[in-house]
Amino acid sequence: MKHTMLLLVNPNAGKGGYKTAMGRILEQFCGAGWLPTVYFTNGPGEAPELVEQNAARYELVVCLGGDGTLSETCAGMIRSGAADRIPIGYIPLGTANDVARTLGLSPKPEIAARNIVLGKPVPVDIGRFGEEALFTYVSAFGAFTEVSYATPQERKQALGHLAYMLEGLRQLGNIGASHHAIVEHDGGVLEGDFLFGAVTNSTSVAGLVRLDSRQVNLADGLFEVLLIHRPKDLLELGDIVTSLTSGVFNGPNVSFLKSREVRFLFTEPVAWTRDGEDGGKHRDVFIRNLHPGVNILV
Repeated sequence: MKHTMLLLVNPNAGKGGYKTAMGRILEQFCGAGWLPTVYFTNGPGEAPELVEQNAARYELVVCLGGDGTLSETCAGMIRSGAADRIPIGYIPLGTANDVARTLGLSPKPEIAARNIVLGKPVPVDIGRFGEEALFTYVSAFGAFTEVSYATPQERKQALGHLAYMLEGLRQLGNIGASHHAIVEHDGGVLEGDFLFGAVTNSTSVAGLVRLDSRQVNLADGLFEVLLIHRPKDLLELGDIVTSLTSGVFNGPNVSFLKSREVRFLFTEPVAWTRDGEDGGKHRDVFIRNLHPGVNILV
């Protein structure tokens, strides 16, 4: 008897690699006894609705695309009420692939598909941003946060990961673009001028900022919170760059903590991203960890 699978495809992810990979992917799934029903998304925001309305009719939900596609799939799964019993498979075809890096997923579609049918579910916490919005691996503001959605799609497709690096370096040079904020977390309160802030459940952010995998537990009910204070001069900026590239956050301009809930209070509306997509501008942001979240096959 065939097992049922919802296979969600984002045709715009990465360089449209699904066109050449789909045959090999379906061969892996069908050969392992799965019967995929394929859904194509037509634009951002469609995946959550498709998953929410249809997930309960399948034994497995697999998404083919970038981290944004996975984020929307996870959001739909949470809203469907089936996250505790239906696992998610992820075939990464995006540019940064932060979640894939964190989970150690293969960038080769046919191998990723084979690992899904052979894999075991790994619990991953999900974040709630404000009252309704959800995210899978990061909510952030400041430098780097516009990299994922401000980099033109044609540049992403032409340059791949290099496009993110170029845009990130350009933004890091703008050291004047800081935001004054009060940050309330489980252990206390921080106040200052921040160049960058991120609430994460990942070891990679935009393919640029890396966290030590020994510091990150994807299902402990806690977020990793990284705050980069505004540097006073180029020497302090150099220290920040060293911290970001080394993944050792113990300098005077870097704050790293763990928290189940975080609240940011700004003096003016500040632009945020959620999982690399535009998250709007906010003066008051409350983020909490939804534990348990979803199960991803690894």
